[in-house]
Amino acid sequence: MEKKMNRFEDKDFSQGENLEQYLDLDIRVPITEESKKISQNSFHTRGLSAPPEIDGPNCKNYQLNCCKLATQDWIKELDIAPSFKDFPICEVRFKNSHKDFFILPEEGQFQVGDIVAVESTSGHDIGIISLLGLTVKKQLAKKRIKVEDVIKRLYRHARVADIDKWISTVDLENTTMLSSRYIAWDLKLNMKVNDVEYQGDGTKAIFYYSAEDRVDFRELIKILAEQFKIRIEMRQIGVRQEAARLGGLGTCGRELCCASWLTGFQSVSTITARTQQLTLNPQKLAGMCGKLKCCLNFEQETYLEELKAFPQPNVHLLTQKGKCFYNKIDIMKKVVWYHYANDNSTIFAIPLEKVNMIIEMNKNEKRPETLEEYAVVNQKKIDEGGNYSLEELKNIEDK
Repeated sequence: MEKKMNRFEDKDFSQGENLEQYLDLDIRVPITEESKKISQNSFHTRGLSAPPEIDGPNCKNYQLNCCKLATQDWIKELDIAPSFKDFPICEVRFKNSHKDFFILPEEGQFQVGDIVAVESTSGHDIGIISLLGLTVKKQLAKKRIKVEDVIKRLYRHARVADIDKWISTVDLENTTMLSSRYIAWDLKLNMKVNDVEYQGDGTKAIFYYSAEDRVDFRELIKILAEQFKIRIEMRQIGVRQEAARLGGLGTCGRELCCASWLTGFQSVSTITARTQQLTLNPQKLAGMCGKLKCCLNFEQETYLEELKAFPQPNVHLLTQKGKCFYNKIDIMKKVVWYHYANDNSTIFAIPLEKVNMIIEMNKNEKRPETLEEYAVVNQKKIDEGGNYSLEELKNIEDK
C-alpha cells in the first residue's frame, strides 16, 4: 500500500494539473493472492454460499443466513390456497442490503433463488429473487411503497451469457474499490470509498463513500470512467450506513444489528445512558461506527417504566439518628443506596420496598430508629447488596 501511494508522490493532481498524464497511467490494482483474501467468496454479499453455476437459472447456493437484512417468508408456511398467495410483484436482492421491487412478467414461473435480469436506468441488471407472494405485499406496506408506484419490470431468467458476465464483473469489485481508494488519496480527497457495486451488465458501477465534508470528486469520476470504461455513480453514506454495509461483530459477540436486521436508525443520546445508570465511557458505549450503540434504545422504555417505582433523588429519609441522603440506585436489583448527612463515608443498600415504607412513615410523621435495621446485611458481594465505604464503592465501579 505504501509503495502504491508513493508512486505519484512527485505529482500534484489536486488542482487538475497533469490530469491527462494521470489518465494515461494504468492505476488499476492487479489481482493478487493478498487481494483475493479480502473476499474468498465475492458472492457472499449477495447471499450465496458459493459462486453461482452458469448452467441453471436457479441458484442452489442462495441461503437466507448469508444475506444482510434478510426477510423470512412466513406466509408460505401457512395452509392456504396457492392462488391466494400469488402477487404480481417480487423482491430482488443485489449486493448487501440493496433490494428493489419489480413487476413479474405474465409468462414464466419464478421461485426464490432464481437469477434474473431486471430493468435498470440504462441497460439491465442481474439479481436474485429473494421474496415472492404476499410477503412482498407486506414488505411494500412496511416500506410505505404503493403497489402502483412499482414500475420497474423483471425481464426474464438470466441466460448463460448474462451469468458469465455477472460473475466476471462481481470479481472486479474488490480490486476496483482498492484502486479507487488509491486514486482518492493521490487526488488528496478527504473521503473513503467503502464499497463498490457493479451493475449486472458491467456498464455501470456504484461507489459508496463516506466523508465529513462536501467533496469535489469530478476529477475522480473522470479518472475512474477512463480507467474502468464504465459509467460512475457516487453515493454518499453516513458512518452508521458504512458499518451496516461492511458488517462485523459487536461487543455482545453477535453480528451487528444494523447489518442483520435493523433498518431504521434512531438517534441515541447520553440521556439514555444516564437513565440506564451507565458510566459515560465513550470506548464502552460506542459501536463499530463510532457513535453511541443503537442497542441502548432497546431497553430504554423498560428502564423508564421501572424508574417510576423509585423515589426521586431529592427525597430524603428521616430517621431518629439523622437525615439520610440519596446516593444511587440499582434498577434491576431494586436497591437504593443512602448515607447519613453527618457521615457520608458509609452508604447503606436499602431494598426498594423498605425505602417506600420509610417514606410512608415520614409522611405520617414517624421515624425509624436507624437506617441500619433496614439495610441489606450481607456485605461480601455486590450481587447480594450491602453497605460500602466510598473507597470500596469506587473500586467496585472501576471494575
